[in-house]
Amino acid sequence: MKTMKSYVILSLMGIGLLFTSCDNDPKDESMDPQQEVGKEVLDKIASLELNTDDVTLTDVTLPDGTVRTDYLVEGDILISAEQLASMELHGGVESEQYHTYNLVNSPRTINVIGYTGSSQGLSTKMQTALQQAIDNYNDQNLGLTFTLTFGTNYNPYDIVVYSPSGGAGGQAGFPSGGDPYKWVQIYSGLNNYTTTVNRHVIMHEIGHCIGMRHTDWFSRQSCGQNSNEGEGSVGAVHIPGTPTGYDANSVMLACFNTGSSGEWGYYDQIALDYLY
Repeated sequence: MKTMKSYVILSLMGIGLLFTSCDNDPKDESMDPQQEVGKEVLDKIASLELNTDDVTLTDVTLPDGTVRTDYLVEGDILISAEQLASMELHGGVESEQYHTYNLVNSPRTINVIGYTGSSQGLSTKMQTALQQAIDNYNDQNLGLTFTLTFGTNYNPYDIVVYSPSGGAGGQAGFPSGGDPYKWVQIYSGLNNYTTTVNRHVIMHEIGHCIGMRHTDWFSRQSCGQNSNEGEGSVGAVHIPGTPTGYDANSVMLACFNTGSSGEWGYYDQIALDYLY
């Protein structure tokens, strides 16, 4: 039986904040999370400095109803089998305040569309949050310039932001071939949260699309955990000027909470400027 299961929801006593991961995908709780993923795949994922504790195969429904199956890593990062096969040990993924080598080609313009179709279209709140998120990226004066439109003809666009049915959170993936990941899912359950929280999640997921990893890859402390996601063979390369420890103000923390500001932390800005 399919049930709606939050990846992580924690109540912080005395503060009253609700913490949740970026993923809130319907899952079959009777299935062993790794039962369907082979050791060779897990070893490849581990070599890219990604956590292999909860790797699953998940169905991803695109705006036109097409369903494909990807690997879901760290709760909200989607990697296709083809992309995984092409990701080399020294060209895998970028961390938000740590990085390896792979980035979106820059300078360039990234054209974003907020999908407004009758099925999986963004709500009014999500559209407002998306506009604010794009503004926050452009305010950083990066080598990446983001444009935004709303509509249903999404094929020509670099990033498509849409809203499948689900809990509070989202999913995206990493860039490949110098291009950003195309599909950003913002689950319908985020309508129960503020525009600010929606903006935070959208900024986070677009961050993955341009190569950003979770800031707390070393501990997942934002989720109330203390599990190292692993350094792997690549080694996380620290970005000068950013902390090596936990950054509570980062947009790219693995889990968000109801008090999320939806604004870049100081060290987020340093990292973005360094990388782009």
